[in-house]
Amino acid sequence: MELTTERILNIASVFRTEGEPVSAVPFGGGHINGTYLVTTETGKKYTFQSINANVFKKPHEVMDNIALVLGHIKQKVKDNGGDPKRECLCPVKTINGELLYTTDDGGYFRMYSFIEGNVYDSVEKPEHFYCAAKAFGKFQNYLSDFPAEKLHETIYNFHNTVWRFENLEKAVAEDKCGRLSEVRDHVDFALARKAEAGKVLKAIEDGSVPLRVTHNDTKFNNVLLDDNGEGICVLDLDTVMPGSMLYDFGDSIRFGATHAAEDEPDLTKVDVDLELFESYTKGFLESLGDRITEGELSLLAFSAKLMTLECGIRFLTDYLEGDTYFKVHFDKQNLYRTCTQLKLVWDMEQKMDQMEAIVRKYAK
Repeated sequence: MELTTERILNIASVFRTEGEPVSAVPFGGGHINGTYLVTTETGKKYTFQSINANVFKKPHEVMDNIALVLGHIKQKVKDNGGDPKRECLCPVKTINGELLYTTDDGGYFRMYSFIEGNVYDSVEKPEHFYCAAKAFGKFQNYLSDFPAEKLHETIYNFHNTVWRFENLEKAVAEDKCGRLSEVRDHVDFALARKAEAGKVLKAIEDGSVPLRVTHNDTKFNNVLLDDNGEGICVLDLDTVMPGSMLYDFGDSIRFGATHAAEDEPDLTKVDVDLELFESYTKGFLESLGDRITEGELSLLAFSAKLMTLECGIRFLTDYLEGDTYFKVHFDKQNLYRTCTQLKLVWDMEQKMDQMEAIVRKYAK
């Protein structure tokens, strides 16, 4: 059912808000869930979301993970003299005391207190990227003693790059939409790098890289910044699961260490900015401190390439299958997204020695 303003306000009224919800407008630019800014009659603001159950098959497990992680982070913030209401997300419960509201037609909805701050879709200043890195590094630091096995795997094989390649090969073989001929070069480029897909998975299996609680979607626009550019808190915890810190670092670089949009049609604008890479690496490792292992350090620069390659083949797979997973707003948007990611992979390969040197520069 369509989410009209009236429907949003009716559902929002089920949550324990300060005053009756009176307005709702679309908010943010996420690919998966529907997000709205709800304001009550008292002027209090809330972030209201409809959860995409096609992506998150078990929304209750998603919220279980979020509640566990936020509870741990809030205590850490308190222990460090911070403000939990500002430095981490605060879910709003329903009048029945639940974190998730389910409608009769199968819709899933949740609400957070709105935190004032700034979200940027691209990095405008290196110092902003540095501050975002500190926020994600602190996130990892706070959760370094949380037992990852307590969390549900809410999206099976989410960062299993080997499995992502299997999906790509299946999409290529089926060619449901007749699009293979126009992307054959992209497919060949990706498959030529298939042998590297399992590096992090193997490292977790042999114990050289620890299993951790990871955010798994550490884009620059998932950190809230204040007016001075300092990180306030980490947003969008839907994909918090057991995983590797390398996934978080790598995805941040993939998204933030370039000046090009994710769907930039002009590939001459797409490259990895080593100044931004250095800013992020410095901030991330400073906040993380001695929580990082030698095994993780050895794969840190490579993780940027791995996550970019993974994202590229996910966009490519979705394009071949008819744009069924990621939201698209114009024709061939997933193809443009594919091209930017694969161009970044190529550029990272040219700069990998420099990236490795930067990691070692800031390693403690």
